[in-house]
Amino acid sequence: MNRSIKISRRQWLASVGKAGASAALLLSVPAYARPVGGRVVVVGGGFGGATAAKYIKRRNPSIDVTLVEPAQRYYTCPFTNLYFGGLRTFEQQGHGFDELRALGVNVVHDYAEGVDANARTVSLAGGRKLAYDKLLLSPGIDFRWNALEGYDAAAAQLAPHAWKAGEQSVLLKKQLEAMPDGGVFLMAAPANPFRCPPGPYERVSMVAHYLKHNKPKSKVLVLDSKDAFSKQGLFQDGWKRFYGGMIEWVPLAKDGKVVRVDAKALSVETEFGQIHKASMLNIIPPQKAGAIAERAGVTNESGWVPVDPATFESRQAPGIYVVGDATVAAPMPKSGFSANAQAKVAAAAIVAALAGKEPSEAFFTNTCYSLIAPDYGISVAHTYGVREGKLAELSGGVSPKDADVAFRKLEADYGAAWYNAIALDCWGTRV
Repeated sequence: MNRSIKISRRQWLASVGKAGASAALLLSVPAYARPVGGRVVVVGGGFGGATAAKYIKRRNPSIDVTLVEPAQRYYTCPFTNLYFGGLRTFEQQGHGFDELRALGVNVVHDYAEGVDANARTVSLAGGRKLAYDKLLLSPGIDFRWNALEGYDAAAAQLAPHAWKAGEQSVLLKKQLEAMPDGGVFLMAAPANPFRCPPGPYERVSMVAHYLKHNKPKSKVLVLDSKDAFSKQGLFQDGWKRFYGGMIEWVPLAKDGKVVRVDAKALSVETEFGQIHKASMLNIIPPQKAGAIAERAGVTNESGWVPVDPATFESRQAPGIYVVGDATVAAPMPKSGFSANAQAKVAAAAIVAALAGKEPSEAFFTNTCYSLIAPDYGISVAHTYGVREGKLAELSGGVSPKDADVAFRKLEADYGAAWYNAIALDCWGTRV
């Protein structure tokens, strides 16, 4: 993710154009014969699930599509860091499902508790069973509680992770506002793989922005379980430019790996026994696929879901498709944009399969914008395709290291435009 690939703007636009044209063709061609229907259940109403439900219904309205999502209003992780920095309200992260209902998607607000792959049914917490011909899971992530000794769901109420948007986000913001000037905000960043590779470092930037303007004597300490991270050079240049010595990043090689958490004492212990105390803790623990994926029998020993990259159908359970953060889809990162792109490919593959057709060739794009300070953005972008049965990076790179302030302002503007566009694409929401 953090390596820079030097390509010309013409090469980049050509490669994106090819991928975008293929994706547009894939999604805009007339649906197969309208009488061909079937039952599709989609679990998860985030970037992947909402997109899949929408595009399946658009391609063939005769398919009976049911979306299962417990939340009446879905709050996104992307751009929540700007809420911590004081640049957005939390409610700006929320999205409803009215557009999906208007398209004819049956939206059920309940928890999916189990999957019977043989009977092809999904069991809901409320007692219902939903039959399906094809099932698509977009379950996001769950946490490996106690992988860091002492850090479980109860400890997260004292030392929030805020790696799922919602109550944890509000809790982290309240703690940040209550932190004394001169205090230490300590983040424990996880080893790969995890949701949103640049996310911890954008959060550090936005926390530092808030502290600089409200508690300027404070410090930010990042203890990291790895030696490199996405867009590292760009982030560190921005930190130096805007925050001076406020941010300290400690990599794995310098004893940055946290192995034990004492949430009550607001302290952590690293691999070689060093104790760090803080005014507040933000612990981002190791992760795995959302629980329903394991219950459906589609995860492997890694805790993630191996998929066919051409369709995102599970390699372990035919008829079940999985998209987004839960999947083993490297070199694609676990990101909202990736989930959205994968969902469109999976939706087209499901419609084709129900019609007895072969899927079209799959292409994917991912772009991730990060804000270091207001009007100062950076990005990474790539295109992907399937080569010899595996996902492969086709082209891409990161923002130029020597870009001027006007370019960085454009990157910040593009990031805001991206969020507005993807919210419209997934949920029909105008931000």
